[in-house]
Amino acid sequence: MANSAYASGINLDALMVNTKAATVYAAQESSLYLSGGIVPMVNVPAGSITAQVPVMGAVTATKLSAEAAPGVDLDAVLPADVKKQITLDLHAARSVVRDLGGVDPQEIGRILGSAVAKSADTTVTAAMKDLTGQEMAGAAGTADLALADIFAAVETIRGNGETGELFGIISTNHYAKLLEAIGNNAFAGGDFQTSAMRNGFFGKIAGVNCFVSSYLNNTDMGVPGTPLTINPAMAVFSGDALRGAISGGINLEIERRAAAVGFDVVASAAMGADTIDASRGVIIHDDQS
Repeated sequence: MANSAYASGINLDALMVNTKAATVYAAQESSLYLSGGIVPMVNVPAGSITAQVPVMGAVTATKLSAEAAPGVDLDAVLPADVKKQITLDLHAARSVVRDLGGVDPQEIGRILGSAVAKSADTTVTAAMKDLTGQEMAGAAGTADLALADIFAAVETIRGNGETGELFGIISTNHYAKLLEAIGNNAFAGGDFQTSAMRNGFFGKIAGVNCFVSSYLNNTDMGVPGTPLTINPAMAVFSGDALRGAISGGINLEIERRAAAVGFDVVASAAMGADTIDASRGVIIHDDQS
């Protein structure tokens, strides 16, 4: 057929390659968490809808100054373990591409990929509400995020024995106030202030790698339509505080839909997330109750 040479919805091969690439790229680039760099992702094998994550307790090492008795083995220790189960949900977005028209397949893929990324990030963010709570100073409902709040969160996490790398997710509601705090005379002339004020990139604050997310708010963190009684400002945590679980990565399916005279395009990801160890993370909030 002559139409086989056209890069349009009529040509499934042309549609599939462009849309698939754009979908995966948009999902990975739009998401803070799907890559597993901030919140580790557990791969779930096909056929399962749950991931089991072991939480291992600490053990005490034995200090040997001399051999107490020749030939006697070192005492064995058995760490306590708790099984945390993460159930996967299917995050999907669907569109229909008709045979006629100027719809760019890559644009469809970008939109669907971004939709899946938003749903996945909202799921991870919702799990942060179970981290150790820390209320900000000030009147209820009017408190602003301050550098002192971040310092206190780090103190809590380090005090609980966490020595690994820390990440911070800042709510857009408190982003401006934090920039104001960094822009004062106390940080005048420093590289940290220059970077933060020029392009909004904080880098590290008190050893915390900081990022901004529009999903850290009291609506997305709670049951849909039911805001929490707290106004989250920032979450600070280590890689062992939260876990995500995903099966098969970002998927794209395209099939002929005769009734629509076009193709069904469905992007999806099977993933879930949960708090694994609340003592390794802090949710800084303003109590509104």
